Amino acid sequence: MLQPPQIEQLVCLITSMDRTALIGNFLRFKGTFPIDFTPEFLERLSMERLQHIFLALCLQSQHVPQVAEMAA
Repeated sequence: MLQPPQIEQLVCLITSMDRTALIGNFLRFKGTFPIDFTPEFLERLSMERLQHIFLALCLQSQHVPQVAEMAA
């Protein structure tokens, strides 16, 4: 389970991403479960919704992306 400081770091990382970076992270997401979002679907979502879903994915998989992963 992620600790509160890790969750705070995760929220800060996600909110610092622009739309392109956020969608890129969705498309490269390597979790413990499959996800199937198309780029077209992700483009239609609001930034708030993208951030919310990505946060949920990271929390569920217990993964805090590194800054290098976000920029890749």
